[in-house]
Amino acid sequence: MSEILNKLSGQGVAIWLDDISRERLRTGNLEQLIREKNVVGVTSNPTIFANALSKGDAYDTQLHDLAVRGVEVGEAVRAITTYDIRWAADVLRPVYDASGGVDGRVSLEVDPRLARDSEKTIAEARALWWLVDRPNLMIKIPATVEGLPAITQALSEGISVNVTLIFSLERYRAVMDAWLAGLEAAQAKGLNLATIESVASFFVSRVDTEIDKRLDKLGKPELKGKAGIANARLAYAAFEEVMNSERWQRLRGAGARPQRPLWASTGVKNPEYSDTMYVDQLVAPGTVNTMPEKTLDATADHANVTGDTVRPFYEQAWNTMAALKDAGVDYDDVVKVLEDEGVEKFEASWNELLESVTKNLVP
Repeated sequence: MSEILNKLSGQGVAIWLDDISRERLRTGNLEQLIREKNVVGVTSNPTIFANALSKGDAYDTQLHDLAVRGVEVGEAVRAITTYDIRWAADVLRPVYDASGGVDGRVSLEVDPRLARDSEKTIAEARALWWLVDRPNLMIKIPATVEGLPAITQALSEGISVNVTLIFSLERYRAVMDAWLAGLEAAQAKGLNLATIESVASFFVSRVDTEIDKRLDKLGKPELKGKAGIANARLAYAAFEEVMNSERWQRLRGAGARPQRPLWASTGVKNPEYSDTMYVDQLVAPGTVNTMPEKTLDATADHANVTGDTVRPFYEQAWNTMAALKDAGVDYDDVVKVLEDEGVEKFEASWNELLESVTKNLVP
């Protein structure tokens, strides 16, 4: 095992892999990453599945059988993706058991075309939870305005939720409120709160990509590469506020566990930046960092893990955000653009997945 990854885990950061494929599963690669790279969870999204399906022959037999049975393309996609998720959940089950259900989690996203429809998102979350039928599953629900009531409802029914596509601090606070409301409703129903796990996926690198582009136009290059980390650090400050609230303390006393902040989009997009900056600059206890394999390998090789790099830097983060505002960066517009683009990109990947399955549904 990498000494650096051991340090990272020792600081309270759960290392999750932001990738899944049947090839990775059937070759035993995921088991290897669990053993050798401290991986304790897996996240997926439509882009990941579209990429997996486009490579190799791992899905050919199942695609053939689905075609012979005349399965409709949407249901075929569900059959293919839930098969991989079940398999990954079984591989991670020992981690789930050893961590008391905190880690060993595998995330599966609802159809992103439903991101603006609360009722359909809830129905899809229930269907996926039933189809996979593994206690270490998490259903990914986007943090759109319409996604918030779906998050509450899913949690109230005992469905563990990975809230995705969070960019703004204001929306993150609304996500935490939806999470608390879901737990309170679950408690009222007599459900065991200790079995309901949740993470809040706060996107990082995409914030820098959008703001850096604006800073170039504003002639303020000295502020580039700072917004994503500052934004995430302030998200952790908001998380700490909730953890200190009486509302959370009541739920904690009833057995509930925190909704951990998860740093997503941690692959560095700008080659001028350190390829581990969204890992070693966001070390804080009780967090998750979900990494593409390239970032995981870079972290294992040369990340500079020195301790908590979030809580000592709150003031610096506020100063960075203030400087961005003074430079003319409209934060509210940035996060709106990023949310809209995020939904659109996942919809495009979902459509690509549908097209690929349609093309390969050959008896």
